[in-house]
Amino acid sequence: MRKYMMAGNWKMNKTVPEAIALSQQLCNLYNRDWDDVDIVLCTPSVDLRSVYTVLDFDKTDIELGAQNVHWEESGAFTGEISVPMIKDIGCTYCIVGHSERRDMFCETDEMVNLKVKALIAADMKPIVCVGESLSMRDSGDYLGFVTAQVRAGLAGLDSDEAAKVVVAYEPIWAIGTGRTATPEQAEEVCAAIRATVAEMFGADVADGMQVLYGGSMNPGNVESLLAQANIDGGLIGGASLKADSFKQLIEAAAKA
Repeated sequence: MRKYMMAGNWKMNKTVPEAIALSQQLCNLYNRDWDDVDIVLCTPSVDLRSVYTVLDFDKTDIELGAQNVHWEESGAFTGEISVPMIKDIGCTYCIVGHSERRDMFCETDEMVNLKVKALIAADMKPIVCVGESLSMRDSGDYLGFVTAQVRAGLAGLDSDEAAKVVVAYEPIWAIGTGRTATPEQAEEVCAAIRATVAEMFGADVADGMQVLYGGSMNPGNVESLLAQANIDGGLIGGASLKADSFKQLIEAAAKA
């Protein structure tokens, strides 16, 4: 039985004092019903240590994630952070291949795959983002495009390694636009992702893998999205920046 997950992607938001305040608000709201949901806060790198300190002090089951990482352990990579660095801070998760990284910073499937392998080697859990643009969706070949991203991102893993991966489907045309894929549209792609994982690693890995939806999930649509058989939670952007809206999404997952 897969657990639901709510992973908040704060993107480039929250100064250190703001990050401490938000994480403290979430810890204050935490109740034991939330134990049934995997909760992850993916903060800007400058906020990671401060947020970890709050989470560790309050002893909740909320986990910490980074938004990006380099695949090399160290070296002349100005501006980058390494897997050992984020693990030492307290991260257990890391987002890789977000559409904004792919689009704005020219990340390729090969780079995503290197990051996935580096995280798994450190016993951390990658949240691998895949998804199509509006033009790709309109072309009709969006399923082939997204499943090719899955195959490339998870290439070279064995079944035990693949079992540590979370996949987030983020239709690019629904990120930050207020436009959301219908539950049926999201389910179609998430089902195709799970089928691809089954082909690559077997049914057991596919059945156990958390597949998230990452396109403007909010308190108004969360229940209909979570009602789909292959959607196991959300990679949440804007709605994770306020404690009350993120709380509503977590509680919807706890009741689903």
